[in-house]
Amino acid sequence: MMQFYFSNIVLIQATMTGLLLALSIQVPIRMGVFSFAGAGAYGIGCYAGAIFVLDHQLGAIPTIVITCLMTGVIVLALGVLIQKLTGLYLAMATVAFCLIISVIAINGGTTTGGSTGRYGVISDFTMGGMFAITAVALVLVALSERGRLGRRVDAVREDPELAASMGVNVRRYRLVAFAVSGVLGGLAGSMNILVRSAVSPLDIGFHLIVLALTMIIVGGSLSWKGAVLGALIFTWLPDLLKVVGQWQELIYGVIVALAAVLLPRGLYGIYVDTKRSVQRRRREAAGPPAGGSDDETHAERLEPEMEGQR
Repeated sequence: MMQFYFSNIVLIQATMTGLLLALSIQVPIRMGVFSFAGAGAYGIGCYAGAIFVLDHQLGAIPTIVITCLMTGVIVLALGVLIQKLTGLYLAMATVAFCLIISVIAINGGTTTGGSTGRYGVISDFTMGGMFAITAVALVLVALSERGRLGRRVDAVREDPELAASMGVNVRRYRLVAFAVSGVLGGLAGSMNILVRSAVSPLDIGFHLIVLALTMIIVGGSLSWKGAVLGALIFTWLPDLLKVVGQWQELIYGVIVALAAVLLPRGLYGIYVDTKRSVQRRRREAAGPPAGGSDDETHAERLEPEMEGQR
């Protein structure tokens, strides 16, 4: 086990940063905000982490905290500016934001290192700290999918007008989605630079959007569990496909295309649907409970479906 861990430590690190990057886009989508600003925050996090460590000699934890606060505020400000946009227009605006970050990185002079980037970022960050921070972030995202908060988030996504009529501040929830997206993206970027020690303009940009979208679409876009599945699959899959040599990219593309077409709800969505179907068959086989009314039976049948939607 230890041999496997040390021989694949780079992939393990990439899985955690990829998961946080996927969550930075999954959280806004779950609130009905089609935003990719988390990928731009990832780029800011990478360069900000390098600048804080190399130019200001900050430790790992202060670097991560300051970077997350900074990216959260920046993406929140972006959300305020483009809050009236929806759908494709909102998505294009956030894509433009990511491309602007790439342009700034290339033309940032000595601050960003230009086309070469920044390297030699050595800090006191450990794998234990990385595991702990990722776990805390994952737990907080998971809690946002449960209970009253989870139901409000679902309402904001599915029917904003109805949610507003029920007293839910839709605008506030969507702005919070931007802020959380920025924090998660900045967290992923800052941890990436602290474990990789180098960043260049080639490490950020539009391909991060494609990667994160692939993870959450194939894994499942409406649950953190789908993001975990997607991060595991698409971090380790390219390494597993090395055995096919020059056909690697073709096979990878075919797998992604088939998954997008055949699994519209993602892998986690298939699991939820299968579980619900099995529970329904068991109830039908058992029959209605003795002395139970039709209304009670109908309510019991609705419970697992509501649970699956949560």
